[in-house]
Amino acid sequence: MDGRALEEAAGAIRDAGSVVAMTGAGVSTASGIPDFRSADGIWSEYDPREFHVSRFRRDPEGFWRDRVDLVEELFGEDVGPNAAHEALARLEAAGELDGLVTQNVDGLHQDAGSEDPVEIHGNGRRVACTGCSRRSDADPVFERARGGEVPPTCYDCGDVLKPDVVLFGEQLPEHALFRAQALSESADAYLVVGSSLTVEPAASLPRTAAERGATLVVVNLEDTPLSNRAEYDFRADVTEVLPRLADAVVS
Repeated sequence: MDGRALEEAAGAIRDAGSVVAMTGAGVSTASGIPDFRSADGIWSEYDPREFHVSRFRRDPEGFWRDRVDLVEELFGEDVGPNAAHEALARLEAAGELDGLVTQNVDGLHQDAGSEDPVEIHGNGRRVACTGCSRRSDADPVFERARGGEVPPTCYDCGDVLKPDVVLFGEQLPEHALFRAQALSESADAYLVVGSSLTVEPAASLPRTAAERGATLVVVNLEDTPLSNRAEYDFRADVTEVLPRLADAVVS
């Protein structure tokens, strides 16, 4: 990793009037959470069609049985924030990060101390009622489902509960997408962390920022469609780069 480039990227972040970060699966996998789309990812073991919104509507009982199995494989007992999560929270606490957008649904940014990340794919730690739209903690609902209550239903109105994540076939939540787009349009520096930038509309957010003149910093193990456009492109482990970058910014 080029130390000089890291210092220059830190300087660009310090000098920027508005700094936004977007995180992808590479930040979660560093905490031991499997990814979905790689050759040996989750979708090599599970059929994505079983998690389509049409299946949820058609067969909520079967959907919930499969969802319980999926969540148990995704989130082990020892999963927690890693150094990249903590570095972003530190930048935010220091007033050097004005917005955080995440494609991840694991809630680890909040665990690390980030106040209000924009979760464009939802949050798997919540469930939402399909009737009254009430949102609540997912843990007790999954316990009910493990105990045979499938599909689990809302105690308030009796309608079926749904994981508060974006399923295949669903649109991204409008409010979250609006916030993410607004942050991208106003950013002077945009930091992409652990995202392959291949899934739309998330991939368009840093492109929008770059088109409006933002300094683009990409941290990802693999090449991305915006790597050639980025002023700073670090092909390295996010848990190594982000702490060093945060140190350089807030020192």
